Amino acid sequence: MSILALDLGTSSVRGLVLDGDVRPLPGALARRKVVLTVGDDGTGTIDACDYLARLAECLDELSEQGRLREVELVAISAQWHSVVPLGGDGEPLGPVLTWLDTRPEPLPASTVPADPDAFHQRTGTWWHRCYWSMRLPWLRAHTGARVARFAGLVEFVLGRLLDEAPMSVSQASGTGLLDLRTLDWDAEARELADARVEELPELAPRDWHGRLRAEHARRWPALAQARWAAPVGDGAASNVGSGCVDHTRAAVTVGTSSAVRLLQRMPAADLASLPQRLWRYRVDHDHVVTGAAYSSGGNLFAWADRELRLPTGAALDAALAQLPPGGGRPAGVRFGGDRPPGNHRAGSGELRGLGFGSTAVEMLAGLMHGVCELVVDDLTVLESTVGQPVEVVLGGGAMAASPWWREAFVQVLAPRRVGFQRNPEIGATGAALLAVGRIADAGAFADIGRTDDQASATTA
Repeated sequence: MSILALDLGTSSVRGLVLDGDVRPLPGALARRKVVLTVGDDGTGTIDACDYLARLAECLDELSEQGRLREVELVAISAQWHSVVPLGGDGEPLGPVLTWLDTRPEPLPASTVPADPDAFHQRTGTWWHRCYWSMRLPWLRAHTGARVARFAGLVEFVLGRLLDEAPMSVSQASGTGLLDLRTLDWDAEARELADARVEELPELAPRDWHGRLRAEHARRWPALAQARWAAPVGDGAASNVGSGCVDHTRAAVTVGTSSAVRLLQRMPAADLASLPQRLWRYRVDHDHVVTGAAYSSGGNLFAWADRELRLPTGAALDAALAQLPPGGGRPAGVRFGGDRPPGNHRAGSGELRGLGFGSTAVEMLAGLMHGVCELVVDDLTVLESTVGQPVEVVLGGGAMAASPWWREAFVQVLAPRRVGFQRNPEIGATGAALLAVGRIADAGAFADIGRTDDQASATTA
């Protein structure tokens, strides 16, 4: 038996084949870059049909290499919060709004939650432009055709590939419309979104599995009998892949964006109180992940690399090594705006304290350190929910690519114990562990080493 793990991210689509023990098979990885359209007006969109085509290319590549022959199960890690308006024929009426899009605003006649704290406790979210409660009315007003229904990116993609594609409780929790206790659409959130139940995706029951449509089974015959597991939010999957699956260990992941998260077993009937600064989403029917996320991460490095004429490769590593972990120019890292509950718009970033002697490397270091400071503030709040300091595991493509950034986190997070997850495919691996019901074994699977371990550079 083999497992195909798909990582449907914001900057890339990846397909990874693992053996029955959830160990990656050497060389069994296909990847395609995603075209993400961004702008200073807050745009952050993806073309849904192009995204599907890139996923199909990954499957074609793995199929041509004979990597899919033993696959019996398909696991999926997918980005949270995305939404695309669909017409009556199921075709997209516009691009997919990703988590990065900060354009949605309340319409003039909008109402607010009657009790914001109760709303936050029920849904784990806020009435905020990141969530469907604000996004759906805005999309209706800005889509030049009648919207028949809405879907997340993963539901659109799977809807084209599978015989059915209901929304998992994990993905539904990322919409901000799910009651985390009842595991059904929250009535007040739907009212805020001005959405009828039939305009929203059907919710997947516990232990749901899908199958390829006949036409796609002919294209990828090795997957004809494979079971497709319910998709898991990428942040939840990354925690599992990092071995952070209980209250003693938090994951700090820096890929395109960044986040700090704590995963706990918390069935629907046993939800604990949620601090106002933190969100909470479901991993599955029995587990939740609580934390904070930021629009800045590896995308800051990509911007600096493009605009600041940085040295490359070993020369950049050497230049950063001359700076202390806290070195660099002071920076505000909200280039892409705030993730909830913050409300800074895209274009709110800044670099300060510049002089004629300031270097591009110092500016980069300031940006990287700014992300560290965001994380540690919210980690302290997260620790208050469990009454003790936690161990931290760093992971994600940006962490793998930068030993200096890892060391900067170590300094900011002191005196906590900090490790480094060396596996670059934590999302796909985590989704596979969840799909086979082995979340409790995640700690044993995690390849956690010292933060000064050398890792080959990867991109998020």
